[in-house]
Amino acid sequence: MEFTTVYNNGTFTLIEKKSKFIANIFHVETREEAENIIKETRKKYSDARHNCYAYSILDKTTNITKSSDDGEPSGTAGIPILNVILNKKIYNVLIIVTRYFGGILLGTGGLVRAYTNSAVGVINNSHIVHMEKGVQLKFSINYNDLGKIKYYFTVNKCNIVNIFYGQFIDITVDIKEKIAKDIENNNCEISNNIFNVVIIGEKYIEKNE
Repeated sequence: MEFTTVYNNGTFTLIEKKSKFIANIFHVETREEAENIIKETRKKYSDARHNCYAYSILDKTTNITKSSDDGEPSGTAGIPILNVILNKKIYNVLIIVTRYFGGILLGTGGLVRAYTNSAVGVINNSHIVHMEKGVQLKFSINYNDLGKIKYYFTVNKCNIVNIFYGQFIDITVDIKEKIAKDIENNNCEISNNIFNVVIIGEKYIEKNE
């Protein structure tokens, strides 16, 4: 499965009839991570009138979604934010829009537009990436093979997660499924240079066009 997500966190500010809407976007992997960020954001903006949010998280083949109006009229904040996320077809993302009330009522239509535009704005300000299914591997190499291994993973745009220097060098890397299968079937140019190969688990990785 392939999907689109945000690469890093971002922010966007909208002023509407003296109300300030501060939109923050986060890359999240789990519901727990999203809920913790929501708690921290509420602490950070504890003086704000509302901290409305929505998130969409992939859990294997299930899409977990949640939204909150946080005191705004029902359906004017959380759902509009979530609709933007769903219409943009991005996953593993949390958007929180903090509102500082400016003293002028916006009405339900005005609120929907403000929260929608805040969500669109923060997404447009973010680095969007395409993800594909991969795996995380751990293996060992001899010291004199390190240069070759690093070069191979650089050329193939694989992410080296960790390098541990002991009797041998232990490397953890996120790679595409095809490369993992080639390594497993000894059909890869580095197959003879690595040993003690362990598949840690599935991992979504950035797709390189």
